[in-house]
Amino acid sequence: MTESNPTPSPERPSGAGPVPWVIALALAAVVGAALFVGGYLAAGSGSSSGCAAPDPAFAAFCEAYGRIQSDYVDDIDPDKLAEGAIRGMFQYGVEDPYSGYMPPQQYQQALGDLSGSFGGIGAEMAMSNTEDPADLAACTAFSEICRLVVVAPLADTPADKAGLQAGDYVLAVDGKSVDGSTVDDQVTKIRGEPGTDVTLTIQRDEDEPFDVTITRAEIELQEVETRLIDDHIGYIALNSFSAPANEQFHAGLQELLDQGADQIVFDLRDNPGGYIDAAQQIASEFIGNGLIFTQESADEGVKRYEALGDGIATDADLPVAVLINGGSASASEIVAAALQETGRATLVGEPSFGKNTVQVWSELQNDGGVRITISRWFTPEHNSVAPDGIQPDIDAARAADTPPEEDPVLDAALSFLEDQPVADGESGGASPAPSAAMPQPAVVGIVGLRPIC
Repeated sequence: MTESNPTPSPERPSGAGPVPWVIALALAAVVGAALFVGGYLAAGSGSSSGCAAPDPAFAAFCEAYGRIQSDYVDDIDPDKLAEGAIRGMFQYGVEDPYSGYMPPQQYQQALGDLSGSFGGIGAEMAMSNTEDPADLAACTAFSEICRLVVVAPLADTPADKAGLQAGDYVLAVDGKSVDGSTVDDQVTKIRGEPGTDVTLTIQRDEDEPFDVTITRAEIELQEVETRLIDDHIGYIALNSFSAPANEQFHAGLQELLDQGADQIVFDLRDNPGGYIDAAQQIASEFIGNGLIFTQESADEGVKRYEALGDGIATDADLPVAVLINGGSASASEIVAAALQETGRATLVGEPSFGKNTVQVWSELQNDGGVRITISRWFTPEHNSVAPDGIQPDIDAARAADTPPEEDPVLDAALSFLEDQPVADGESGGASPAPSAAMPQPAVVGIVGLRPIC
């Protein structure tokens, strides 16, 4: 664990309201997994195989473990055996796509994404099918056809200063070919301690490959993009609901209102979610009062998340269009559904992902982690977004052959806003400054994380 990748706290600070049920479940996840790996597989714990079954159902497991120890022809790495057992519990026992085990590197990388800060070069990467760009499902690992491509270097980062360009193919990292690996594998490899170097072998256009050595730095993610369209429409895009998202979103929205925005386009496309408290806070920028969503579990009942009452864009005379697509998931769906059902916004685009479960993440003794589904969330009208997603009010989509400089979904939103009346005066409600000490969120619901290294 490094200082730049803090573990998400399972408890909100004083003044934000305790969440003891989350703490109990998170601790149960940690203790249960730690006992399973650290205690039940420890030698000399009560059986000839060194495996003490925590439940009669595990007797066969202990027997199998003993047989491997005594009979298998080659040496077995106990760490790999333990990791395999944990993976198996989730894959074949829990059978929940959102619960699972994350090995140490993956878990620490994910924590960095959620914290909004990590050591790396500052470039967004992706998989590209060079023969059929629309068929990404055919690319499960890098190959001669499925390439690792630079989507874009982040502004003023080592990748930007080193001259990486959108569309560059990365052929190798530190001299080792990327073929056979995945985006996550290479993001993990390219990230590292600030001040250390990584060498990328780049192919640009049809030129000969060349090496670029980049010194890693502390990367601070900018989750919000804003601009003013036609001098009066404020466009604000949110990339994820990470730790800094609340403060950045508040500041960006305030800037647009200060510039005279009298209509808002809120872009949640391809936002995979994040902290559940961030969803409440960002939805509260637009919803002045009332229920935003509920979180429900079998044992702990219903937890209500109400509007916080300090939003700066709550005026009903400020028209809002929210852009969504199949990549809008989890916390994105909480916000989009709340704005739609309260009548605060019109949704434009494609059906969202359809994820209505909430997870806690817990670290294990091996520095890996587990994510465990603890509850489900429901919209203000107690609808579930699973499995079909949120349906937009106005259908719009980008076709496979749409030129990159065109955005038919944004165009549809702008067309809708043309017919909406706007207030004569300033829009919005109270305009408090962003808090210097934002409350730390308790729960995370992630579908996927942006591949930024």
